[in-house]
Amino acid sequence: MRLTDLLHPHLDTVTTVVDATGGGLRLEPYLHLPPGVALRDDDRRPVADGELALLSYGPQAELHGSEEACRAVLVRMLPGARALIVFGHGGAELPYHRLLDHLVAHRCQVLRAAPLDYVHLHAGAVVARTDELLPPHDFFGRPVPSDGYATALRIADEYVFADLASRSLRARLLDLETAAEEAERIREASGQDGLADRLAAAVREKEQLAAALRGARDRVEVLQARVAMLEGSTSLRVGKALVTAARSPKRSATRLPGELYGLWRGRRRSTGRVADAGPRSQAEPEAPRDDRFHLAHRALTAAPRDRLVVAGVLTPETAEDFAADVAVNRLLPHDGRLLVERTDPDVLVVQLSACTGEGPWWLTGTGLAPDLDRTLAELLAETRALGRSAVLWRDAPASAAPGLARLAWDAVVDSDTGVRLGRLDPAVWGRERLREVFRTDSTRVRLSRLARLTGAPDPLAERRVAVLAAPRDPTDIARLVGQVLGQQHRPAEVVVPEPAGLDELTAAGVTVRRGQPLAPWVADWTDLTEDRPDTLLLDLLCAQEYSGADVVGHTPTADDYVFVASLRPLLVRRSLHMSGTDPGSWAGQGHRLFAVRGKEPS
Repeated sequence: MRLTDLLHPHLDTVTTVVDATGGGLRLEPYLHLPPGVALRDDDRRPVADGELALLSYGPQAELHGSEEACRAVLVRMLPGARALIVFGHGGAELPYHRLLDHLVAHRCQVLRAAPLDYVHLHAGAVVARTDELLPPHDFFGRPVPSDGYATALRIADEYVFADLASRSLRARLLDLETAAEEAERIREASGQDGLADRLAAAVREKEQLAAALRGARDRVEVLQARVAMLEGSTSLRVGKALVTAARSPKRSATRLPGELYGLWRGRRRSTGRVADAGPRSQAEPEAPRDDRFHLAHRALTAAPRDRLVVAGVLTPETAEDFAADVAVNRLLPHDGRLLVERTDPDVLVVQLSACTGEGPWWLTGTGLAPDLDRTLAELLAETRALGRSAVLWRDAPASAAPGLARLAWDAVVDSDTGVRLGRLDPAVWGRERLREVFRTDSTRVRLSRLARLTGAPDPLAERRVAVLAAPRDPTDIARLVGQVLGQQHRPAEVVVPEPAGLDELTAAGVTVRRGQPLAPWVADWTDLTEDRPDTLLLDLLCAQEYSGADVVGHTPTADDYVFVASLRPLLVRRSLHMSGTDPGSWAGQGHRLFAVRGKEPS
């Protein structure tokens, strides 16, 4: 929730807002006060009826203000005054008990509390100084009509149930934190004492075996050269001729002088050619012929990687879906180890269903194919020797391949591989279901979790949108902030000629700057008078991910989920936007234009 959404429903009787934050916060750009409501700094006077005080309290006193300063303002509140307290603490860490007694002592009633969606402000509460119990407000900030006793009874009952629920949740949270800390401690200890030693021993053993293999190959080459030299020597040939003549003197003795004379003449010719060519030690050696086969892959590059590179034991369907967002090298039993060594992937993924269904890895982990189990274990050892992670993607029951659980995995993912939006039929699934798949169940979301486990580039970075705008006055600034923060798929950056007055966007985690957009997608919001629904960017990105188009927009005929020759561009690929070409020529140049309906049919 935005601060203005929490504040404005409670400005019905307020004419002055008093800034008493006292810290390093500057909340004026967050407020967007309506006409007739003035803002002034705190001058230590009592906060009277018709005034609302801005207070802040958080873990960093120099930024959020101190608890003592917040209490001092509560003392100065007169009947009819109101206050908005913003907290730098998270919802689960909110120390409301430290203010509760002071609120009661100074007859301050909390009308509404809500979380705030900012980087350094996480919650806010509206407080009223009153001598009688006021009705509470619902989720939308509207007062709930009731008499005094019913209101007090409702508050008391809700307090008991809320306390019961919060106590169990806090206890569960503490148990989970304790278990996580213990698991992390055990993992670090085992990783340092056991896994690191085993890995180092395996690396040393690999290096020793490789050195022994190289030495054996060198000795074999030397022996082969000696054998070839002996077989071609004149002494050996003379000896063979003498032995043959001795075995059959009648037939071979008469030919012996001729053979010896031929050997002598051949040796002289060979010696003469060598003398003409110069000493052999000075001749240029002939380059050995390399009969080895080398693999080439598009993921192997000397430039910094901007995509997740996956080497995997995957089904063909999963490999195809993954390849839409990441670089995929599908491993086979005969070349998997060489492929891992040559491509140096970010992660090795073994999909359980690829080991239980039809395919080259069928029966792996079942105990019925020990050669495949040994090959997979070698793949994991090679992956760890490269310093990469090995992940088991358990998209089927673990009992189908129990042998996989005995291998050492860096992480185990228990979920399906997601749904690629291109495989869905929008007419059957509907717009709402497409949005849900896009946000939580798509293949790109699953791959993002995999990237976080391995520290590789996040595929969800391809969904970042840059909004281009040019606000001219406070009204335009307020509309721009409201439209950006109201989007269900929030833009990553806002590019404006002048970033002044857009502090609320920065506090909400949106980058505000001048210059050229850096996000992969660009939305032109120069016309701030246009009404944009909160699902605009979400629907545009759903359509883009479904179609793979370069431009997504609307057409006058309200075409929906169809490629068109011309449209009004609303979401453009950054490279195309930066090219400066005429939008009317995009289709003729081979760029794909995809139309999506602007509004749902009534």
